[in-house]
Amino acid sequence: MKKRVPVSEIMTKNVLTVSISDSLRHANALMKEKNIRHIPVVNGNKLVGILSKTDIMRLSFGDLYESQAGTDEAMFDMLNIGQVMVHDPVTADKEETVKEVAEKLAAAEYHALPVTEDGNIIGIVTTTDIIRYLLEQYN
Repeated sequence: MKKRVPVSEIMTKNVLTVSISDSLRHANALMKEKNIRHIPVVNGNKLVGILSKTDIMRLSFGDLYESQAGTDEAMFDMLNIGQVMVHDPVTADKEETVKEVAEKLAAAEYHALPVTEDGNIIGIVTTTDIIRYLLEQYN
């Protein structure tokens, strides 16, 4: 197994982001359209948070009550991204090793870390990326 592989080798590089001023409805639609579970939130170029599918699911009532499907839409209009996202998320530096990032993820209850360089977001790494990397080591 390779030992000092930087996380920049396994991260998603063309990371999608949403602006803090975007609507929660827009963020939800983007996550569904692109089939992603985590999306960094930026204010200009500065990372200010991360929004997960789980954060949005906490607002959802449609799955519990079939006749209440419109309730989700009302929640999206009542709340904004800043009220739902995780503020000041833990990040990974592009030079951190896959092992170091895996240790961060294992020690917490989140499943994705924005990857930064000089404070700018350059990618995102998820638990799925870590698992894929580990599986490649057995080929």
